[in-house]
Amino acid sequence: MDPFKLPRTLVNRILTQAQHSPENEICGLIGGQNGNAENCYPIDNTALDQARRFQMDPREQIHTMRLMREQGEELMAIYHSHPHAPALPSVTDIEEAEYPEVVYLIVSLNTVGVLEMTAFQIRDKLAREIELELI
Repeated sequence: MDPFKLPRTLVNRILTQAQHSPENEICGLIGGQNGNAENCYPIDNTALDQARRFQMDPREQIHTMRLMREQGEELMAIYHSHPHAPALPSVTDIEEAEYPEVVYLIVSLNTVGVLEMTAFQIRDKLAREIELELI
């Protein structure tokens, strides 16, 4: 798979969102056109244990996906954070991944002084890291 190219403006939005919620997982969608990631759509996390899981608010997710379609965008990536764990997919992340064609981005706040972001493709219950290129 080619590297996933992500504009620094979107990286900054995701990192800011994660920093504003350092004890809970954040989540959202990234949409774009023609293979180019263009927009970041934060979605509320409605999981019961938000410190260890994320579950997108279903209404917000549906609304956002409809909005993306209306704008001619496709779903390119799903992102979330790990406040106290590495930027690696958890067993739950892998089990609940339902979009094999998109990239899964994980931000870790479990580092000293630096935030870590990694990209994965999750297909058939297997996670494979892919190169993340910031543009």
